Amino acid sequence: MPPTLNPQMKRALADRIRYYNELGIYDFYRRDSQTAIQIPSEEREPLPRAKAAAVIREPEPFTVQSQLSEPPSDPVQALLAIREDIGDCTRCPLHKQGRKQIVFGVGNPRADLMFIGEAPGADEDAKGEPFVGRAGQLLNNMIKAMGLSREEVYIANIIKCRPPGNRTPEREECDTCSPFLMRQIAAIAPKAIVALGAVSAKTLLAIHAPMTELRGKWYDFRGTKLAVTYHPAFLLRDPRQKKEAWKDLQMVMKELGLKAPAPTT
Repeated sequence: MPPTLNPQMKRALADRIRYYNELGIYDFYRRDSQTAIQIPSEEREPLPRAKAAAVIREPEPFTVQSQLSEPPSDPVQALLAIREDIGDCTRCPLHKQGRKQIVFGVGNPRADLMFIGEAPGADEDAKGEPFVGRAGQLLNNMIKAMGLSREEVYIANIIKCRPPGNRTPEREECDTCSPFLMRQIAAIAPKAIVALGAVSAKTLLAIHAPMTELRGKWYDFRGTKLAVTYHPAFLLRDPRQKKEAWKDLQMVMKELGLKAPAPTT
């Protein structure tokens, strides 16, 4: 019978698994210490630590939750598998703080462009879809100005539950939820990502800097180009920055070969 893990060990194991998932590693093996292979000392050769472990212990495949299996190559099936793994999530305290439902993501599973915001608001929590309130309407207009439609891009958030009072997500919440976002990004494999707002940018890039320094340049995010611009909710509070946000979107349009639609009369 396998030993029972205490809660502290379970948390440490979960943190380690999330770390490897973010690196793109989904297959894990358990080494049984009782099946060690005895090698005479005169036959041993100095090996790196990783190789020595592989020689001394015979690996046995095992599964730690279904999310660790290799994701399907079809992005539609991959996203369905991620959503199923999330379930009615209780991994962080937000499930006890008034959230109504998970807000997973919406759009084209094969999108070239992905927008990533901060967290669901009240409207998003009620409908179960990101960016459907006033900020969502502005984002739709921004996407349309780029010559695209909402259905052609993919939209998600750093965390998938509404924080109480629409407060800024806490570090623990971002750390707990972001591995699922990383899997979404890997499944969709967009050509470009736009981080909407400081929380999204700082979480994805692990850079603590003001928006004025984060904007206006490309970042390499796991092989995908990432740009930073203002969150639509911020633009509603300070419309003067819309012109700056349009500059950021024009940079993205140039990278993707997009042309703004001709103005209508």
